Amino acid sequence: MPVITAADNTQLFYETAGRGRPLVFIHGWAMSGRVWHFQAETFAHDWQVIVPDLRGHGRSGQGSAPSLGMADFAADLVALFTALDLEGATLVGWSMGAQVVLEAFPALRERVAALVLVGGTPRFTATDDYPFGLPPVEARGMALRLKRDYSRTMGDFFKAMFAEGELVGEQYQRVVREIVIPGRRPEPEAAVKALAALTGADQRHQLAGIDRPALLVHGTADSICLPGASHFMAGQLSDATLVLLEGYGHAPFISSPALFDPFLVRFLERVYAGD
Repeated sequence: MPVITAADNTQLFYETAGRGRPLVFIHGWAMSGRVWHFQAETFAHDWQVIVPDLRGHGRSGQGSAPSLGMADFAADLVALFTALDLEGATLVGWSMGAQVVLEAFPALRERVAALVLVGGTPRFTATDDYPFGLPPVEARGMALRLKRDYSRTMGDFFKAMFAEGELVGEQYQRVVREIVIPGRRPEPEAAVKALAALTGADQRHQLAGIDRPALLVHGTADSICLPGASHFMAGQLSDATLVLLEGYGHAPFISSPALFDPFLVRFLERVYAGD
């Protein structure tokens, strides 16, 4: 099982396949790298695909610190790049993973060629000057529900990732079989800590300093990270391509890889056109 050791001796799991330019996929809150299973299979034909589990998630350790912060996840990502000596990589972050990417970018700038932010937001909760997040009361309510009934809350969250009718029939069965069952939920304590990290983070100040091409993909029916967040980020980034997927929810790369993957392919072809 491939692992790296973080600065605090936490064991961090990752999977890798293929050869070529590095394509590093970062999962979201309370998930694992397994959510990228369909993309890992497809892109490993032409790329070096690297899919880590964030600390406290999947098969990675949680560490002994009493809390988790976005800086911890970002430091682990930097450690992964250092351990694997990655250069010229594209970082693909989904949901909370998009915030991890934004947090880590300043330290990884010279090693990164491009960013892809899927269902992302620079800030999870809304404020007076940022209306594109969820009401803070919703985030607090979710933390309480996690402590009261963890399994049910996680089940409700998974359902909320998809728009009505988006994940049905054979594709639903495939997702359950290939992503849900093999994936590992975080322990309740880790999920609560990571939610606190997510709700406490604000990466808006990072956007102006990103001088790499960025692809932003967002479902118009995303009720977890609102589509307005990607509109906002696209307006702040120097070289952004915004793709809105009509009627899709929070995880279109899971429900419809045949729709999502070609957008990523075309973006990567543009980024590496001179290679």
